[in-house]
Amino acid sequence: MSKTAKNAVIIMVATLLSRVLGFLRETILANFYGTSMVADVFVLTFNIPGLIISIVGSVIYMMYIPMYYDTKERLGEEASLKFTNNILNILSVFSIIVSILGIIFSPEIIKIFAIGFTGAKFDLAVKFLRIMMFGVLFLSLNKIQSSFLQVKDSYLPASIVGVVYNLVIILAIFISVKYGSYYLAIGALVGLFVQVIILLPCMYKRGYKYSFYMNIKDESIIKMIKLSIPMMMGVAMSQLNVYVDKALASTLGDGRLAALNYASRLNDFVVAIFVTSLITVIYPKLSQFVNEKDITNFKKIMVKSSNCIILVVVPIVFGAILLAEPIVRVLLERGSFSHESTIMTSNALRFYAIGIIGYAVKEILSRGFYSLGDTKTPMINSSISVIINIILDLIFIKPFSYMGLAMATSISYMVTVVLMFFSLRKKVGSFNGKAVAKVLIKSTVASIAMSVVVLLTYDSLVSVLGLSFIGECTSLGGAILLGVVVYLIAVKLFKVEEVKVLEGSIKSFFSR
Repeated sequence: MSKTAKNAVIIMVATLLSRVLGFLRETILANFYGTSMVADVFVLTFNIPGLIISIVGSVIYMMYIPMYYDTKERLGEEASLKFTNNILNILSVFSIIVSILGIIFSPEIIKIFAIGFTGAKFDLAVKFLRIMMFGVLFLSLNKIQSSFLQVKDSYLPASIVGVVYNLVIILAIFISVKYGSYYLAIGALVGLFVQVIILLPCMYKRGYKYSFYMNIKDESIIKMIKLSIPMMMGVAMSQLNVYVDKALASTLGDGRLAALNYASRLNDFVVAIFVTSLITVIYPKLSQFVNEKDITNFKKIMVKSSNCIILVVVPIVFGAILLAEPIVRVLLERGSFSHESTIMTSNALRFYAIGIIGYAVKEILSRGFYSLGDTKTPMINSSISVIINIILDLIFIKPFSYMGLAMATSISYMVTVVLMFFSLRKKVGSFNGKAVAKVLIKSTVASIAMSVVVLLTYDSLVSVLGLSFIGECTSLGGAILLGVVVYLIAVKLFKVEEVKVLEGSIKSFFSR
């Protein structure tokens, strides 16, 4: 676990840099466009190429890693490289076809994804989408590139490439203000293309050689397709979740969809740095242990990973709920992003934050099932989650408006993780779930103690320093810093073993 933890910390640092730029991007977008019509349109169309390809692209990404190890074990290194090229070529042809169809049927797609868009807003969304649709190809290629680098124990390039991506979009925002909003869409497309170009030499450096081999009847491809069908259904259900949320939000008037997006981006910051970073490293390890039939180490990594995630994420959830408004105000409130925008976004953030723990553990458990070659169980649980989310959306949207949509998402994550935990236990036997529960309880108690200190510190500092930008930044920073100290002392007093793992990884990173 030591090498795994070190790699996870390296990815966290690279991802942090990328996400800081991502936040800068969102801040600049908020400054110039606030929660306006253009912001709503860009938020919606920016995500559609990813939503379209994710059903196939995400599945191939998930199945590529275990199938790579399986092919290498059975047929050797050369065959695994051939398998990589086969997937890359098949996915490229598929993506080009999808892109062309997306361009032709852009009006129909917007009608599906944004039932509340009409008039000039609808026309602008169609034009944006037609520009962005070829992003489907670049997203697909990037998935395979990142997966190949992961099986070669190279995690940094795919993490750091997001920095360039965000810089391109930031440049596009400034250009769009002067020359027209269409440059927002062009910038998003160019940013995706640049990521693909940057990762190519990294792949070649680690043994990749391109060849035009495309055989859909290949044994490994057939096996992957069989395993992928349930997973595709599960991912499709998850994307239905996203569609329903955005479609319902588009009926609530200007700004609500953008506010949910800004809150979701803040949520994604935490998820990307701490959750995705760890999952990126452990997934190849889980697949390798399953391939070697080493279930003992498989279980150990599942428990350690879950505990590390809980240890880090729980205090962040408490902090996000308590400090949502000042966090949003410091990060986003300027220019066209008004005080009303801050209130809307911070309210959504509080409800999204509740679900981070469920989402984080759910992602780890899902990777466990995929490593075991079980794609049906996550699909069934995703379906249940979607049904719960849609029902709760319809119940909560009237009394709570856009906040109800965020609340429904969080509750559905919590229910899903409980179902998946018992399903995995049934499949592999007991894997020390009590240890996970103990860490969750200890972390929660420590976070409550931290919360008291954070609130008292923030209120005291604000009363002295005021609500100017510098004053609030100082108050926030002081409250968060003292809260972190109190939390670390508390979990150390509780003798949480994973604290040593995290400390060792951080020390090792800085010593390197």
